[in-house]
Amino acid sequence: MSSTVEDAAAQIRKQAIEEADWPIDPPLVDLAIDTHDRGFYEGFSREVTIPGKVIVSLLIMWAIFFPVTANRTLSAANSTIIATFGGWYVYLVAFLIVTSLVLAVVPKVGALRIGPPDEAPEFGRFSWFSMLFGAGIGIGMLTYSTGEPLAHFVNNPDIIRGTIDAQSAEAVRPAYMYTFLHWGLGAWCTYALVGLAIGYVAHRRGLPLTIRSALAPLFGRVMEGPFGHVVDVVAVVATILGVAVTLGLGVEQFVAGLARLGLGDWLLAADGSASTLAIIVSLLTLVGASTISALSGVGRGIKWLSNINMALSFGLLALFAFLGAGLFGLELLGVGLWDYLRTLPRQSLTLLGGDGSETGAALRQWQLDWTVFYWAWWIAFAPFVGMFIARISRGRTIREYVLGVTIVPSLMCFVWMALVGGTAIELELSGVANGAIVGAAISDQLYATLGVLFEPGVAAAVSALVVLLLMTYLVTSADSAILIVNTINGAGDDEGSRRYHILFWGAAIAFVVGSMLILGGIDAIRIAMIIGALPFSFVVAVMCVAILKAVTFDLIRKKHGVPTTAQGCEEWAERTSPAE
Repeated sequence: MSSTVEDAAAQIRKQAIEEADWPIDPPLVDLAIDTHDRGFYEGFSREVTIPGKVIVSLLIMWAIFFPVTANRTLSAANSTIIATFGGWYVYLVAFLIVTSLVLAVVPKVGALRIGPPDEAPEFGRFSWFSMLFGAGIGIGMLTYSTGEPLAHFVNNPDIIRGTIDAQSAEAVRPAYMYTFLHWGLGAWCTYALVGLAIGYVAHRRGLPLTIRSALAPLFGRVMEGPFGHVVDVVAVVATILGVAVTLGLGVEQFVAGLARLGLGDWLLAADGSASTLAIIVSLLTLVGASTISALSGVGRGIKWLSNINMALSFGLLALFAFLGAGLFGLELLGVGLWDYLRTLPRQSLTLLGGDGSETGAALRQWQLDWTVFYWAWWIAFAPFVGMFIARISRGRTIREYVLGVTIVPSLMCFVWMALVGGTAIELELSGVANGAIVGAAISDQLYATLGVLFEPGVAAAVSALVVLLLMTYLVTSADSAILIVNTINGAGDDEGSRRYHILFWGAAIAFVVGSMLILGGIDAIRIAMIIGALPFSFVVAVMCVAILKAVTFDLIRKKHGVPTTAQGCEEWAERTSPAE
């Protein structure tokens, strides 16, 4: 009886196929990106690789040979872009937050898998969390875990309005509200959306693991041509400039740590910043190690370095929890989390300083210097982090992916900021620090906190741990960025032997960071990053629309029995092809 029913059902399906009685077509599962078949660029898209290399090389030469003109031009462009597009960045990130959370909570959407329906994740959860956290935020977290709460402790919108005093007990609570705003869902929903838009079509539909594939649900085979090349080139440049900010911060803090360990006066310039020689030596060491790690691939070098990062991070965090202001930090975590969630809609959609007053101008400048800078930074960092997360997230459901990428790292950042930054603030409020922490450069504030908290010998030992942790984070971020840029240039192929291109991009990252740090310090890198982030911000907006269309249409396909995966489409083609 059952076989008769199955035969009848098969006959009905066959008849429907023959009559093309389907309300929607299967998805695009083949995006042909031309790659060179021999020579130096074998396996690479020259239309992406060469323009990307030329643009980055011209930027490096401009910074090295025309430093004054470059600095002046970049500063002018930065002021114009920030003033003109500040609102665009604020509203775009708000849209990304809402879209990410909707994708996770809608039951049918959240159950869709990033890959074939029956495929298990490639990496275990600990390694997965370690890799996405280390590549996504580790360096900045070490620098800003003390730097940001202290900065808002000294100046924030409530202080500008005159409702509270700077460096007072009343300034602590808003300091953490703004800190959590910048390091919470805004950052991680941006990464999650970009990664999901890429990973969903790459792992589920078999499209190349590259930025242009994320736009295929909207533009189809148009992405095979010049439009797709432009998207990938923009992503490459944004990736290099985005990772340059992170590495620049890391190098400054790395050198400050070495100086704290007493490795010589040559490490610091007269103004206390890293000297030119220290920058060069640090970059040669760190980027050299990153390049070696990149040559070993994701499954070996990056995975093990990420696990080491996570273990060292928990060790350092435990130290602050038990020997620092642990109870005060936990109180800040609870209150700050409540304030953050309570004010998130308003903070995400409000443009400050629109009344034309002097106070309004100061509020607007604060938002441009902090919130808008961060949103631009996360967007510039998104092609790198998004591609990397997409690469390591095959086999997870959309719900697990979005919640894992957004909630866990956000909470980790909040814990870090509360325990480490809370210890620094408590030492200042109690008078023990006497301005030694808040008066230090941002790259030195974590070491200054350790210097006040511990005896000299213990402080030196813990500072050495921070330097080691920072070094592993730097190497992880740089080698991940090198591999991601190579993957984009290689039309989504992240395997294979491309050693000479890995060496080129390792050197390019070192030169961008070094030339910009020497040119104008970390501010020069920030300015270049904000300029480079603007074109990619429009790509991110379109990616958001594309992934919404992709999952919506796949739900319709599932309802009508139309395949949604590459394997399903292959079987579909075999069934619907004319009999020979």
